[in-house]
Amino acid sequence: MPRILITGAAGFLGSHLCDRFIHEGYEVVGMDNLITGDLKNLEHLFPLAKFSFYHQDVSSYIHVPGELDYILHFASPASPIDYLKIPIQTLKVGSLGTHNCLGLAKAKGARILVASTSEVYGDPTVHPQTEEYWGNVNPVGPRGVYDEAKRFQEAMTMAYHTYHGVETRIIRIFNTYGPRMRLNDGRVLPAFIGQALRGEDLTVFGDGSQTRSFCYVDDLVEGIYRLLHSDYPHPVNIGNPDEITIAQFAEEIIKLTGTSQKVIYKDLPTDDPTQRQPNITKAREILGWEPKVSRAEGLKITYKAFQELPKDALYKQEHRDFENYVRK
Repeated sequence: MPRILITGAAGFLGSHLCDRFIHEGYEVVGMDNLITGDLKNLEHLFPLAKFSFYHQDVSSYIHVPGELDYILHFASPASPIDYLKIPIQTLKVGSLGTHNCLGLAKAKGARILVASTSEVYGDPTVHPQTEEYWGNVNPVGPRGVYDEAKRFQEAMTMAYHTYHGVETRIIRIFNTYGPRMRLNDGRVLPAFIGQALRGEDLTVFGDGSQTRSFCYVDDLVEGIYRLLHSDYPHPVNIGNPDEITIAQFAEEIIKLTGTSQKVIYKDLPTDDPTQRQPNITKAREILGWEPKVSRAEGLKITYKAFQELPKDALYKQEHRDFENYVRK
């Protein structure tokens, strides 16, 4: 039975990855400091003999007894509300946390996949974004703590690959959604659905012409699984190239939820990307991967999951704060 460590296991993506690798017959070791993760995302796995959990901060140290075959490093705040509230921790998990994970991979002889992001491209001047594009990032802007943490993470990962011969993989994740997202975390999809469920008008920043490309979580997990088991060490975009403007997306959410709210417009936050669309040629050619779940289908599943949340989840402090933070 292969054994895998998944950092950030209690988060949105980490918990779905735990499910997938359990399903594939792996022994899964989950690790999370729970600063943004939630054990409710994993509680269904605790009775399983092939799942274990460590409450641990990877930025401080990592200790996992026994052999490891694979490591997935997904520990990081990923929403604007989080990484602007805890900027130092965000930088540390991208640097020190990544260093610790790579050191563990070297010591265990494990293959490691690190989760990077489309945010390494910043506000892009190339559209759609290819892996060869170096990005347009403001290192001292409000988003720099996240963007530069991920860019450093990629550089560190490639250094361990070229200097130490560690088997490394790098995924650049584009906007992903699905069940277990935090409803009020400031990202555009849960923000819109949360506003609709509360009967509030939907807030669009800027004129709504900026674009995003949304990938359903099951498609992303499949891409991660294939990349981990590939022989390709360089960054690969995984996302859905079906691009939509934020204004159009707001109208889709209003139609989906059957609400009568209107769309209101506010100033665009500093350094908010105007375009986001992945070029997935490499994923198609190297991994034989492309997304299968349409946005309409994925949104129905996600909306149903949000409707089933406790009512008090709609009114956590986060939703009163999110307009003060940069939105992805």
